[in-house]
Amino acid sequence: MKIVLSWSSGKDSAWALHLLNEQHPGGVQALLTTVNEAVNRVAMHAVRREVLEAQARAAGLPLIVVPIPHPCPNEVYEARMASAVGDVVRNGFTHVAFGDLFLEDVRRYREDRLAGTGLVPLFPVWGIPTDQLAEHMISAGLRARVACVDTRVLDASFVGRDFDRALIGDFPKTVDPCGENGEFHTCVYAGPMFQGPLVLERGDIVTREPFTWQDLQLGSERGQVGTGSGSDRDRIGVRSGSDRGQTPVKTTLKDLG
Repeated sequence: MKIVLSWSSGKDSAWALHLLNEQHPGGVQALLTTVNEAVNRVAMHAVRREVLEAQARAAGLPLIVVPIPHPCPNEVYEARMASAVGDVVRNGFTHVAFGDLFLEDVRRYREDRLAGTGLVPLFPVWGIPTDQLAEHMISAGLRARVACVDTRVLDASFVGRDFDRALIGDFPKTVDPCGENGEFHTCVYAGPMFQGPLVLERGDIVTREPFTWQDLQLGSERGQVGTGSGSDRDRIGVRSGSDRGQTPVKTTLKDLG
């Protein structure tokens, strides 16, 4: 079994990596991420490329980057992903894993697109009640910061906060504890899936309706998470209002890039 993991830079894909490492030691041999080529950031999360690469180093895994344009029509996205899938199959990968939790339409989309490609989809965190899952993550030492919030369902003041019990306790009752409906996205910086923690410093907060982002930058010291300022306001990558990434519910693989 040779697994490539779809890596969003957030907590759910990080937890999927942790579970896979326990269930299939040595099975995960690469991370795969879509990156907005216009701004060099993880799609939707807007996590910087250098933070993404630091995560891969901390996980001890090679990183496969799939560049996508901005805006990205779905047919362009699917063509680039199909090319990436072909490449990993030619390199001997047999399975691709995702951090999806419970959205049936997303799972069906992935399974349909992968049918006949030679890659078997895995969903290691699927079906775990999200309140329990959040507690498992926090108790095990996963640390993440809220990188993006959808202000239609969650106040902008939540952006930049750490993913912890206090954060979850402050959520409105309508918000999923893990944000599986797209209410928020995170950037993971520590946990059992990493060889050591990353240092993240806070940069600018950017709002482009209906989303608010916290720019996160790598710090210089290991083992602590700092705060700081930044001036990269114009390089937060977003999609146009007609893109399905602007809805709170993730409905295609692109929205989870």
